[in-house]
Amino acid sequence: MAAGLNMKLFRKLGRRADISAQELDLMQEQLKSLDLREITNLVERIASADGAKILRMLPRERSLAVFDVLNPGHQADIIAALGDDTVVDYFDAIGAEDRVALLDQLPAEIAERLLRDLDEDDQRVTNVVLGYQKGSVGRSMSPAVPDVTPDMTVQEVVDMLREDVDKLESIYTIPVIDESRVLVGVTSLRRLFRSYSDDVIGDIMYEPTSVEVTDEVESVARWLMSSDLLAVSVVDHDNRLVGIFTYDEAQDVVEHADTEDSARLGASEPLGRPYLSTPVFHLVRSRIVWLLVLAISATLTVQVLDVFEGTLEKAVVLSLFIPLLTGTGGNTGNQAATTVTRALALDDVHKRDIFAVMWRELRVGLMLGTVLGVIGFTAASLVYGLSIGVVIGSTLLLICTISATVGGLMPIVAKTVGADPAVFSNPFISTFCDATGLIIYFFIAKAVLGI
Repeated sequence: MAAGLNMKLFRKLGRRADISAQELDLMQEQLKSLDLREITNLVERIASADGAKILRMLPRERSLAVFDVLNPGHQADIIAALGDDTVVDYFDAIGAEDRVALLDQLPAEIAERLLRDLDEDDQRVTNVVLGYQKGSVGRSMSPAVPDVTPDMTVQEVVDMLREDVDKLESIYTIPVIDESRVLVGVTSLRRLFRSYSDDVIGDIMYEPTSVEVTDEVESVARWLMSSDLLAVSVVDHDNRLVGIFTYDEAQDVVEHADTEDSARLGASEPLGRPYLSTPVFHLVRSRIVWLLVLAISATLTVQVLDVFEGTLEKAVVLSLFIPLLTGTGGNTGNQAATTVTRALALDDVHKRDIFAVMWRELRVGLMLGTVLGVIGFTAASLVYGLSIGVVIGSTLLLICTISATVGGLMPIVAKTVGADPAVFSNPFISTFCDATGLIIYFFIAKAVLGI
């Protein structure tokens, strides 16, 4: 943020009666001194209603440029705050795939009105993207690609790109199609520049790399980001070209997926907008359901403690180690779940690898349990005696082994049944490890201590 920017002044936008004409002039002068990145940062740090007012104060081109880089949830809030026909300008200025992401965030009546106000060509390409299933490449691709055929010359293609450059998602990767729109090759802007104007595209194109329009978008996005490609052609089941999926779209998909997984692994829902511009009620709503789920699941732990109440009465010292054991089990399970969830996202692990993952995590858990068990045995034996040391050491060994194994399996099980691994794994592992750990603990204690 630029030095000397008066944030308090901009936050007064929410209280229009308190703003003088001089203050409005000062805000406009300060906005002129900021670049687009700084203005975007400002819009993301204040309430959406105030951000909408800032966009109104900017020249049209700068306002549209700032709106274009906001995430879809924040764009939806801005549009709701604008509340008049000027929103059509913002909606029209973004690409078809970005329009679809925004439409998914808007109430149905607003979405329908915005679609109706688009011109015929924009309606057509937007409806193409809307027709594909959520989570597929088709939902995130751009259908705006040039119709380049092998018999065209370099000059003809350059002229076409120059004429349509504002409509196209990318001019750096250029798919080549035949008369039936079947993908037959691909060329690049670099190759066009290195060729003569009368060279034929069929002579400078190379073998195409493509993905199917129904492929899972996150997997494709992670693959694209790990490749040296700027974009990849998207085809249907008959290998006909339907669009292009670019590197910047892949970045957006991966960032959204990682943010979602991170939030859910932390027992919260993703905000979908910058933190400081998110209403407090929305923050509460993103967390409360998870807290209720975890609170309800914790009742299982209470039931286990109730069953073994007599054991605790005979050896009160056992209660001192309950937080250590449940915490260790939960942490071990969540470590395994996080690692495998990430491996699934990167396509390093597949559903068919479930037994390989189970065997690997069992060994990891056994090694971790051995290390922690020896430490726990030594510490507990020195303070509370050999018997308690044996109980604690043995329990840590078994808890770590079981928790790591279960934690590694849960993301794969979740993916197999069509659930989000991050959503499925967190509450299950917390509940399972707490309850199972306590049951193991008390059974070992009863056997070793004879109570």
